[in-house]
Amino acid sequence: MLVLVGSLVVISCVLGGYLLSHGHILALWQPYELMIIGGGSVGAFLSANPAKIVKEALSGMAGLVKGPKYRKQDYVDLLALLYDIFSLMRKQGLLALEPHIEDPQSSSVFTAYPRLIKEHHLIEFITDCLRLIVGGNMNPHELEQLLEVELETHQQEAEAPAMAVMKMADALPGFGIVAAVLGIVTTMSQLGGDTSQIGEHIAGALVGTFLGILLCYGFVGPLAAAMESRVHEDGRAFECVKVALLSSLRGYNPKVSVEFARKTLSAHMRPNFQDFEEHLKGARAGAPA
Repeated sequence: MLVLVGSLVVISCVLGGYLLSHGHILALWQPYELMIIGGGSVGAFLSANPAKIVKEALSGMAGLVKGPKYRKQDYVDLLALLYDIFSLMRKQGLLALEPHIEDPQSSSVFTAYPRLIKEHHLIEFITDCLRLIVGGNMNPHELEQLLEVELETHQQEAEAPAMAVMKMADALPGFGIVAAVLGIVTTMSQLGGDTSQIGEHIAGALVGTFLGILLCYGFVGPLAAAMESRVHEDGRAFECVKVALLSSLRGYNPKVSVEFARKTLSAHMRPNFQDFEEHLKGARAGAPA
């Protein structure tokens, strides 16, 4: 919602200030200039990026309106899932995990968290890491290096749509100049004619420059920054899993491993210790005897 609110504030302040300074709102209505700037930047965006990035960019823009991908309750579920996995490892051994990681959709451990089981990428990350622990006989340092490489690759892929939108924002002032130059060309062709028409053409050319800069710094640039921020926020879940798995592999008990993971979450999304304890007590109470 802040994206929409911010855009409304930009429009209100820019147009409000213009009107209060005795400007005429209809003078800013230059559809052909907008067509040159908007169409040119969108065309360049499509030329510069593969279809996958274009689709993900559109999805990322829509996701800003929906809110964060993982909410506080999702992190409670994630920590509880990790606790269940580590408890199973401690009680029954690593081999007991094999049926769960091979088919998480049928696993009693994973399906206990229906919201998380739908996050295929996150579940795949967890199961792949557990496979390495079960069958790879890896020490914590080796696994940490491998996970850091994987998370870095994942982060770069997730940031690619935001970077593409940011590059489109950077191009908007340039297309504004293109629109302004074309407006001047039109003005020059009218020299010797009606002076009022010449003034209108010059105003239209200046509006082209104005629109390019406004769209860049007032709308598309902030949109790209918000998409990048959302990517970093959603990536906390993967970092949380990494820390928990490494802590467990180093020999810490399930509660301590999960506590290490909880500390990696941002303050506004981090469930407090009481939330997690209550969740575990409720799970134990609902468990069959």
